[in-house]
Formats: sequence, C-alpha cells, structure tokens
Amino acid sequence: MVREFKLPDVGEGVAEGELVSWLVAEGDTVSEDQPVAEVETDKALVEVPSPVNGTVRELHWEEGEMVPVGDLFVTYDVEGEESEGPSTEEPTASEDERAGEPPGVDSPEEAQASADDEPAGDAGATGAETGEVEPPEDRVFAPPRVRRLAREEGIDLSTLEGSGPGGRITAADVEAAAGGSDTSSESAETETTPEESASDAGADSSSGTADTAASDTETAGAQTTQTTTPTQVESADRDRTLAAPATRKLAEEEGVDIDAVPTDEERDGEPYVTPEAVREYAEAQQRAQEADAEAVSAGEPVGAKGTEFAEGERERREPFKGVRKTIADAMVESKYSAPHVTHHDEVDVTELVEARERLKPRAEEQGIGLTYMPFIMKAVTAALKEYPEMNAVIDEDNEEIVYRDYYNVGIATATDVGLMVPVLEDADRKGLLQLSSEMNELVTKARERSISPGELRGSTFTITNVGGIGGEYATPILNYPESGILAVGEIKRKPRVVTDENGEESIEPRSVMTLSLSFDHRLIDGAVGAQFTNELMEYLENPELLLLE
Repeated sequence: MVREFKLPDVGEGVAEGELVSWLVAEGDTVSEDQPVAEVETDKALVEVPSPVNGTVRELHWEEGEMVPVGDLFVTYDVEGEESEGPSTEEPTASEDERAGEPPGVDSPEEAQASADDEPAGDAGATGAETGEVEPPEDRVFAPPRVRRLAREEGIDLSTLEGSGPGGRITAADVEAAAGGSDTSSESAETETTPEESASDAGADSSSGTADTAASDTETAGAQTTQTTTPTQVESADRDRTLAAPATRKLAEEEGVDIDAVPTDEERDGEPYVTPEAVREYAEAQQRAQEADAEAVSAGEPVGAKGTEFAEGERERREPFKGVRKTIADAMVESKYSAPHVTHHDEVDVTELVEARERLKPRAEEQGIGLTYMPFIMKAVTAALKEYPEMNAVIDEDNEEIVYRDYYNVGIATATDVGLMVPVLEDADRKGLLQLSSEMNELVTKARERSISPGELRGSTFTITNVGGIGGEYATPILNYPESGILAVGEIKRKPRVVTDENGEESIEPRSVMTLSLSFDHRLIDGAVGAQFTNELMEYLENPELLLLE
C-alpha cells in the first residue's frame, strides 16, 4: 500500500523548514522512527523520523528547498501490504512533537520513566547525548541526485565511505572518487575533508575581519614562496546555485558566496558548483588580498571592493529568512511590547578573578574549562530570589503577573547564523563545575547547529556577555516575554579608591566589570532594578557568599 507522509511541524508552530539533506534514498527500506531527513527550522537542525515501516517510494523535494509544513514529503510502500491507492499519512500530535526533537530524546512516557534514574545535570537528562544513526553494512545511504551523479561518473557507491551524517554519501564524495584515479597524488595534498575544514574554521570564525584576512595572508605566505601577480578574479552573479551540502559548508568556511563561484558545470539545467571550484575561487580571492596587502605596504592605492561583490556590482540582495528573520521578529516584538529601561553600573571583581584563578586548575583536572559565567549565573540566581519581580513574567492574555520559583538561565550565544539562547535549567540547584560543563556543551551544540528546540526554550532570565568581544556597556533587548536581561562587559584593570580597615584611602589597580541591566518597566520600577543590581554586585565582589547558595 502506498502511504503518503506530509512534513509535520518540526518546531513549535513553524510554517516551513529548509530541507538540508536526505538521510535515505528511493528504494531504501526504513523502520518506524528512523531519521529520513534533516530539516532546518528557525534556529535548530532537526531530524524527521519515518512514521512507518516500509520502503521509500519517492522523495518529493530536493535538498536546499523550503518545504511548507503539511506538504507531501515522502511516499512509502508499506511492508506487507499491496500497493493500491495512495493513503495520506497525516502526522499525529505525538509525531509532530517527536519530529521536532533530536535523536536520543525520549518520548514523554520514556522521559518520565528515566527522570528518576538520571540527575538533572546528567547529559542524558538534558538530551545532550545524541549519537549518529549507524547505517547497516549492506545499505548505501545517498540522496537521488548523488546516485544519479554516481551513475554518470561510473562510480560504485558501495565502494565509497560516506562523509555525511550517519555515513551518508555526498556529492563531494562522488566527485572526489571520480577525480581520484587521475589526480590521486594531487588530491592527497589539496583535498580538505569537512572535519578538517571545520577545525580550521573553528580556530577563527570571524573570516570577514581584518585580523582574519591578515592571518589568512600570513598562512598562505608560509605555504608558498611564489610571488606571481594574481589575475583579476572574475565572480559570477547568480540567484540560484546547485551544490552538495558539503560544498556549501566548505564555501561558508572559506568565506565564499557560493553564488559568486564561477562554474561551467550544470545539473538539471542549473549551475552546479564543486568543492574544487570553491577552493580555486577562494585561493584566487586570497591571492588578490595578498596583492592588495603588498600594495598597501608599498603605498600603492588599492580598490576597496569586497570579495562578496561581483565586479561592477554595487548592491547585493539576500533573502531575509531563517534565523535572521526570526531574530528580527523577536526583537521587534520585544521592543514594541515592553518599555525598556537599562541600568548601568560597575563592580570590583578583583576577588572573583583571584578565586577563579585558584579554582581553574581544579576544573581542568576534570576536563572542564572554568570561565566567569558560572560565577555570574550563581550570583544572578541568588539576586533573583531576593527580587522575584526580575524572574516574573506578564501574562497579557489573562492580565496577570506570573511569579516563578524556578530559575532557568539563558546564555545569549553568537553563532555563524545569528544569536541563539541555550537554556540552563534549574541553575540555582547546580554547582559551578556542573554549570560550566553544561554551559560549554550547550554553547558548542548551538554553534554546531546540533542543539534541539527544547534546549532553546523555557528561560526565565538571560545573560549576554558583550565583554567577550571587547565591549563594556550595552543596552540589551529583552528576550521577551522575560522581564530582565543582564549584559556583562569586559573585565579591565582600572584605578580605584580603596579604603583600608583603618579608614585610610589609597588608589590601587583593581579588576572592574561593567554591568548593563535592561528590564520591563511595566513590571519593574527603576528602584527595584537598581536594588537588584546592588545585590548582584555584592555577590560578585564577595564570591565566598556564593558558597551559601
């Protein structure tokens, strides 16, 4: 029997999702709850599970396309039933809920059963332990387009080792195999795996800054002694480009606009870009930057055209969608719903700096990098208990103020695709090392886009660290409908007047941190905001008080 499966709501009220990759191919046998596709929603990359046991009859969308929720997604031949007419498989509420969760997250019944067995801080309790699906040895995972490419190139897919999720074979794998026989020695030197690219990108994620450009120039100069003058880089100007996910990832890591990469290849009548084309274009751009750097050092005039623009192009348009659109909508809702007030202050954290330096080696022995953020979270939760208005929320529909006796702290995190806020639940019940470990794990998952929607929801108060990029003060916008958000600035050594036990004053260099607290003025008066900040400062100035919490 033919069973039609429509794309369920893979998030919380989302209208559509971008199909990142297929994890199965037409003709593959699947089991119920086996992931069949990766779909990107507003902020999370989730896997869509199969609702039935059967065989994949038809995949109705191409990778990279936006799929509306409720549209036909996959057609199955159900095992043990005759193929008669198509029967639409409507996603049930439970399927919708589970489709929006990452692999390894139990059903509500399973989660309840395991809740008593795992402490709140365990990675399993937060859904952090998520393993990739291992394909059976006799099955080849490859999307239809990759299978078609393999047939054109005469490549036996069973001989390839996939580099995609769950061992899935990508177009880049096929391209590498096709060119391996003629250029094996060359590819051994120049081929870069996605893992290597990711590690290179992780060392310096701000590829658009001047510092990074300088760093890239130095690296390139160390690798080659040739000083030939680069030719002008000709860029394409396309609205649509076909490329494998691994190729798009490579382009992102190289800081290259894939629509600007020149190519003569086509697939289904559309321009098709290969990993080799991306590397060649990136190298050409880098050589041009090196020439510009040499010209600057020699005092020669250099054009100011950025690599993101094609030659002669004055403007460039990009779709306003995905994470950036979601962030924009949330900012507008917050700014126009809650009247913001920001209270600024600074705090002497000299003793906090000394305490962290003493504890840091102990944390490293357990494999944990101890930052200042766990101390700040503990201080914030202690202050929230003294001033519950800061942890409250306005229920506008029922015209009520909801006071909450739980403390879930959101940590604003900058990622390559925009701002995300992973949530540490019950922060007041956890120690410094546990907070540090969970925070590091959640932040890593957010930056790798492997975080689940559930780990981005439920915060009662948010902290953002503007000091990480060298800032001091800010006017942060509330993570609506929360009532408060704290921005912490960079810790700097500054001269301060210090009074000793005899009342004598002296000027000493001290470690000073700046604080910027924004709050909803409908619920919180200015005096309460100032008092909350003073309470927070007391804990940060005297970190031993945190031992009482």
